Amino acid sequence: MLLKVKNLKKQFNQKEILKGIDFEINQGEVVVIIGPSGSGKTTLLRSLNFLETADQGSLTLNGQEIDLAHPTKDQVQWVRRHTAMVFQNYNLFKNKTALQNIAEGLIYGQKLAKDQAESLARAALANLGLAEQQDYYPAQLSGGQQQRIGIARATVLQPEVILFDEPTSALDPELVSTVMNDMQRLANQGQTMIVVTHQMWFARNVATKVIFFADGQIVEAGTPAELFEQPKEERTRKFLAALADNY
Repeated sequence: MLLKVKNLKKQFNQKEILKGIDFEINQGEVVVIIGPSGSGKTTLLRSLNFLETADQGSLTLNGQEIDLAHPTKDQVQWVRRHTAMVFQNYNLFKNKTALQNIAEGLIYGQKLAKDQAESLARAALANLGLAEQQDYYPAQLSGGQQQRIGIARATVLQPEVILFDEPTSALDPELVSTVMNDMQRLANQGQTMIVVTHQMWFARNVATKVIFFADGQIVEAGTPAELFEQPKEERTRKFLAALADNY
């Protein structure tokens, strides 16, 4: 077991957003979280990376258990060194080039020398076929290119786990497949991933485990075949029936 989450709870304005979440992930698994908008999926990911502070719960990563509600500064930094996050709205530095956006985390997070960081960033861009865009600023790039740079920024850190928060939701439809292909290639390479997405094709064909999430809790979890072909819960069946044309 690489990662374990136990009894994760979170409230906003006295409204319970996460209602005691429990799940485990093994190394190399691709866990896809699906469910209706507003059900708490993004809050779950942000709590795992301490972009939100949980009210209760624990995270165990590589055998190190951390209180999600009361982490130390060192624990937060440790988790962020071993995980990475790809955001739905790219979150690139607008005043930095593609190369600089990727190298920043290596320089300031991993303490690498600038020339070494930039060398790794160039290799990451070349791997995605974006070498010619290394000196472009985000405003000069398409949404798909920006998101692929976000993926490169995450993978160059060699994290144990990458968290993807609806990585294609802000993209035009014709750009979605390019980003999905990058993610599928990562999965094939054995990268452990937690992916929140509305792309049912990805959940059906790439995930090793699918979690159906609704109303702040895990309703059902299983393999893609189990969840898509023989869902046990009525709530799951209704959700999938409404999206049947998408997978």
